[in-house]
Amino acid sequence: MIPNISDLQQKKKKCEKITVVTAYDYTTSRICDESGVDVLLVGDSAGMVMLGYPSTISVTMEEMMVFCRGVINGSNNTVIIADMPFGSYQFDQSLAFLNAIKFIKLGCHAVKIEGGVEIVPLIRKLTEYGIPVMGHIGLKPQTSLLWEGYKVQGKTADSAIALHEQAIEIEKAGAFSLVLELVTRQVAEQISRSLTIPTIGIGS
Repeated sequence: MIPNISDLQQKKKKCEKITVVTAYDYTTSRICDESGVDVLLVGDSAGMVMLGYPSTISVTMEEMMVFCRGVINGSNNTVIIADMPFGSYQFDQSLAFLNAIKFIKLGCHAVKIEGGVEIVPLIRKLTEYGIPVMGHIGLKPQTSLLWEGYKVQGKTADSAIALHEQAIEIEKAGAFSLVLELVTRQVAEQISRSLTIPTIGIGS
């Protein structure tokens, strides 16, 4: 079976659960692939889990490519999504295109990008050029540690409204899915119901 992102969208329409596992290596990828996992996310958390970095900020494109290669080699039936590391997409749209293309040419099926309305133009451009994008709102580990630390998102009315607006704009930009990290259950449920694309919870 050739992994297909549209299958995930069909599962959303049918209200079927989608299984997503974070993987950094060949062995984990093989186990998940044989177990019928839908999606493998090669997270930049690999820097902390596998390399001992204090945060995800230090992770490089080169390191992410190595982790992605191992996961790709272990999978035949699973959608593989590469986490775009800090600094690989935020400051230069042309550089973001080149880095996203590197992941796709390597064998990943999509890329994940953290951010709210500020990254909507980039998501729109990437999807226009045929690169599938998963959005990521709520707690954003690449920048949250610099500003406020790891805190639950959506606890106030203003925060909940902002998250909902971000989700809508990211879907409109063409993202095929959206990660909600450390968002309150009520807000996460409201966002999930309002979107036509699948939402994936991390602590939400």
